[in-house]
Amino acid sequence: MTHIPPPAEELRLLDAELRQLDARRAILLARRAWLITTLQPPPGPHGPQAAPARRPETTAPGVQNVLLLLGGILLTVAAVAFTVVSWGHLGIAGRALVLGAVTLAALGTPALLLGRGLRSTAESVAGLGLALTVLDVYALHEVALPDTDGLGYAAIASAVLAVVWTAYGLALGGLPSPLATTGLRLRRPATTTGLRLPRPATATANGLRLPLPAALATAQLPLLLMAVAADAGARTVTAALLVTAAFDTLVALRMPVKSLRVVAAVGAYGMGGWGTFAAGWLSWTASGPSAAARAAALLLLAAAIALAAAWHTPRPNVATGTAVAGGLITVVGLGGVLRASLPDDWTVPGYLVCGVALLAVVRTGFPEPLRRGLAWASGSVQALAVMWALPLVAVALLGPVGWAEKIWSGAPATARDAVTIDVPWPADAATAPLVLALVAGVLVVAVRATDWRPQALTCALTLIWATVLVLPAILELPYAVGLLVQGCTTVAALAYARPSRPQTAPLLLALLTSLSLAFLSLASEGATLTVLAVLAALFAAAAWRPGLGPVAAPASLAYATALACAAGGSLGWQPQQTALLVLVVPVGAALLAARLGGSSMTVPVEITGAAAGLLAIGLTVTDPPMLALLMALCGVIAAGTAVREDRRSVGYAAAALFLLATWVRLAVWGVGSPEAYTLPVTVPALLVGALRRRKDPAVSSWTAYGPGLSITLVPSLVAAWGDAHWLRPLLLGAAALLVTLAGARHRLQAPLVLGGTVLTLDALHELAPYLVQVVDALPRWVPPALAGLLLLALGATYEQRIRDARRVREVLGRMS
Repeated sequence: MTHIPPPAEELRLLDAELRQLDARRAILLARRAWLITTLQPPPGPHGPQAAPARRPETTAPGVQNVLLLLGGILLTVAAVAFTVVSWGHLGIAGRALVLGAVTLAALGTPALLLGRGLRSTAESVAGLGLALTVLDVYALHEVALPDTDGLGYAAIASAVLAVVWTAYGLALGGLPSPLATTGLRLRRPATTTGLRLPRPATATANGLRLPLPAALATAQLPLLLMAVAADAGARTVTAALLVTAAFDTLVALRMPVKSLRVVAAVGAYGMGGWGTFAAGWLSWTASGPSAAARAAALLLLAAAIALAAAWHTPRPNVATGTAVAGGLITVVGLGGVLRASLPDDWTVPGYLVCGVALLAVVRTGFPEPLRRGLAWASGSVQALAVMWALPLVAVALLGPVGWAEKIWSGAPATARDAVTIDVPWPADAATAPLVLALVAGVLVVAVRATDWRPQALTCALTLIWATVLVLPAILELPYAVGLLVQGCTTVAALAYARPSRPQTAPLLLALLTSLSLAFLSLASEGATLTVLAVLAALFAAAAWRPGLGPVAAPASLAYATALACAAGGSLGWQPQQTALLVLVVPVGAALLAARLGGSSMTVPVEITGAAAGLLAIGLTVTDPPMLALLMALCGVIAAGTAVREDRRSVGYAAAALFLLATWVRLAVWGVGSPEAYTLPVTVPALLVGALRRRKDPAVSSWTAYGPGLSITLVPSLVAAWGDAHWLRPLLLGAAALLVTLAGARHRLQAPLVLGGTVLTLDALHELAPYLVQVVDALPRWVPPALAGLLLLALGATYEQRIRDARRVREVLGRMS
């Protein structure tokens, strides 16, 4: 059996092994340092070893390529200058001989260079040869065909050059062998786990890479130049652009050489984008269905090119983006035909129907990136359609706010007049409800995924709400019917917000609708009173449903407050009289909060009640007696709330309200003595301080008595210094003396320091006239002499004064 030592013995063994390892490590580190020192080369005769040489910033192939590129550019510039400037110095035979010989030499030399393995040099010389062929074409036009149309000749010349350069590139090995390209550029299988796919083939190692991309770039011009040379219309030029883009797309998808694919992709995006924009402009400016149909044919060609590229491209992200573009182009084309055939109000619905139709391919057998891209395109169209309808929804929702400045000025005739009191009605918006309803239906039917289903239903609910909100104004229903529709919408939203649907959207929609309804009702006195009463009762009933109370209960109290204000205005009361009616809401909120206890509705209800109380106080600011009464009543409400165990802190607010009410009442009575305002604060403050020190003797006297004493002593001292009579200073001095004696008796810092300071300043104020008279009666030399004597006395007894000051500080420090 294996022997396992006790824990103490095992710990000792581990410590011994660790010490041996540390010693061995130190020996190895020392040996390593010696070896490093030994292997370092000795310093040179002229000092320490020189710093290592810098690494070259460029590689040899890079330098070679730059030199070859510059050489080719310079030769090309020289050839251009010779052809353009010096051409007239030679005859026809000389011209042909020079250009032909130079061009053949430039095109034939790369074959010899490739045989020797100098491919970079061959590329440069081949580039020069290609440039010389362009100069040959130019020289041919200037010498032999000067009267030929420039654009037409350029179209034919570009086509010939593209063919010649392609043949030249193929002859010099610009494409890989067929064996290397078998099966390339086809869609890769979806399951490639654990397999290493071959890299896409490039040009052969000994072939030229420049001619074929140059030929493809030149091939972008023939069709476009031919269309322009023939004075064809915009549609023909657009068709030429799109056909060129289709050719580029085919090359990009089928060619194995990367440089060819890059050039083809650039051409496809450039020509295709240009042609698509031109076709879209033709569709938008079409004057009739026939012109729109011809533009739609061009757009459908562009869409077919994009969708074919999305089908065959091996990159999912690129395929999805291209499919999105193809879907949007399809919508623009087909929607343009509907726009030209229908009235202006149906423009957006026409495009929307085309966008929704794209969803038909989502459940087909098309590749996943293609289906995803078309779905995104459809969603983009629907989002744009909803954004088009949003201004109308904003007018229907926010337009009634304008009645806040025209309260009870008279009910309008229709619901549209009610919401456009300060804002204009959007043009061509008659079909906005249809757009909103159609998008809502698509969200309900099309979005089936479990993860997105709740969000889709929420969006659909919002769109249905927006549809109902704008219908009365769209149909120009009577004003009363518009109020009824919004009221029913509020009821429906509250009814839909059930506990089983813990979504905030229905409750939020109910609040928004109720606010719009409340503002809309301000046009008529009877409508205002009726709507506010119904809303207050409706939200009060909804507050007792689980989950709705924290929002519905405050909303009910807010509408009750508005109803109280409206009732006061309807009765012809002044604001200060209406405040008494508004005060009913804080009373009800306090009683309701006491009943709710620890419910989640308690705090929102209390906050709303406090806000209503502040509103009631604000209504009485112009009437001080009523303001004092309202503050006192609010203090009573706060004091009743403070009776609850969990709301003791509200007692401070109650005390503050009572104090403010007292001050306002004193001001109404014309009382100017500061003691009348400060003593009602000082007495309760001192009582509270005494109770606190009784519970906690460690509390400082500054905390317990300092605030209460300062509130009365400081204002009274300021008033006494400006009082010409003797009664106030006498009473203040007596009070300060009593405070000082109490502080000395109970060894308390705050009463002793505050009372003593006030007593000293009060006595100084009373003795100041006599001191002035004494100073005026003394000779002028007496004050300096007395000051000198005082300084001598202080200097002689300086150490004793220091000790006395320390004793005083220690005595005060021992006090609480």
